[in-house]
Amino acid sequence: MLNLARLAMFAAVVDTGSFTAAAEALGQTKAVVSFNIKQLESELGVSLLVRSTRRLSLTDAGERFYPRCQRLLQDAEYLLDDVRRDHHGLSGILRITSTPEYGAQVVVPALAAFAQLHPRLRIQHVSSSYHADLISERFDVAIRLGQLADSNHHAALIDNFAILPVAAPAYLAQWPIASLPQLAQAAWLAHSRLPSPLSWQVLTPERQAVLFKVEDDARLMADSATALLTFALQGAGVALLPEWLVRPVIANGQLCHLLPDHQFPVQSIYALYPNTRHVPEKVRGFIDFLRARIATAE
Repeated sequence: MLNLARLAMFAAVVDTGSFTAAAEALGQTKAVVSFNIKQLESELGVSLLVRSTRRLSLTDAGERFYPRCQRLLQDAEYLLDDVRRDHHGLSGILRITSTPEYGAQVVVPALAAFAQLHPRLRIQHVSSSYHADLISERFDVAIRLGQLADSNHHAALIDNFAILPVAAPAYLAQWPIASLPQLAQAAWLAHSRLPSPLSWQVLTPERQAVLFKVEDDARLMADSATALLTFALQGAGVALLPEWLVRPVIANGQLCHLLPDHQFPVQSIYALYPNTRHVPEKVRGFIDFLRARIATAE
């Protein structure tokens, strides 16, 4: 039978890159960590790590074993959390990642409210535009926006939102936009992480789906909606942004919603969580809480 403590030491060595750093992170001596890794390799009958004076690397067997080790550790953590919950309510650590913009507006306030309901639960939120790997980076939930790519993870639909083409009044004073052809000829501000940021299926007022394609390359590109919003506010061109992000600046006149009788594809908000045999109550609880909170606010 595998020893979970040894699995945790192996994962720590891989995560930190050395026996010394792993020992410090775990509060153990280097000798204890090294002994347990050797015992783990003996139990498995394979070498997991290649040791040298300069570097530490995984063997082929180690490469295959590492993600499975992480899943086992995560399953064990989830099981312990749920056993404790039966007596004390939700506890343990809930690690969540989201984009900076949606995180600040929706996820973080929801986490603050969720923490009030579960005082024994420790919550860690990581704000990043980078799509982290849930298993290797030990996230319980990732909030993803837009079209969901194929994934080995479970995905729970949280909500849907519109995306709107917007521009500043100063830009429109020089280059008015009253039709799709004019919109296609505009100076566009594009999201660099989208596979096709300048091509969309658009629904016309007559309810016809047409392929909309910007004629020129984007004038400016950025990897965050906040940067695109700032570019648009400065009059740099047209950006296609989430309605929940631009609603306030449209209301106060800083940006104009272009061609409001045309509809760009509705986007979705998903909660992704690892595809494990046992979904912990803290994950299910937060997803249900977030979905209900958003539905109540609408």
